[in-house]
Amino acid sequence: MGASLSPGPRSHHRKARARPMAEINVTPFVDVMLVLLIVFMVSAPLLTAGVPVDLPEAKAKPLTVDKEPITVTIDPAGKIFVKDDTVTMDQLIPKLTQLAGDNGMEERIYVRGDKTANYGAVMQVMGAINGAGFTHIGLIALKEPDS
Repeated sequence: MGASLSPGPRSHHRKARARPMAEINVTPFVDVMLVLLIVFMVSAPLLTAGVPVDLPEAKAKPLTVDKEPITVTIDPAGKIFVKDDTVTMDQLIPKLTQLAGDNGMEERIYVRGDKTANYGAVMQVMGAINGAGFTHIGLIALKEPDS
């Protein structure tokens, strides 16, 4: 009976167990990404909600802006909204001045008037904004479909 010089099965087994696992399990990562995708797909339309108005159509080219302007909306009933907040005519200029902050009168203001809204109401709002010293006032319309 001679002694064996080769290492036994136990020493080989210990080396295999001591090596770190080199494979990455991506299944949990894919599951999390799919859940996030669904959450963002469902919540994205809710983030763009605003005051519903039926804008008129025009052939003007779209403007490019660096930052989001302040929007003033006049609905068909003549109610005035600054962003999504309802304001009266007396509250309009103080609210715009507050939102303009450091830019002051150089802030860009877009007026969205429903196409069935009273033209006089839209002009009254624009006149009040201009009379307060705001000089960058624009009207928003939908782009006419190409025929």
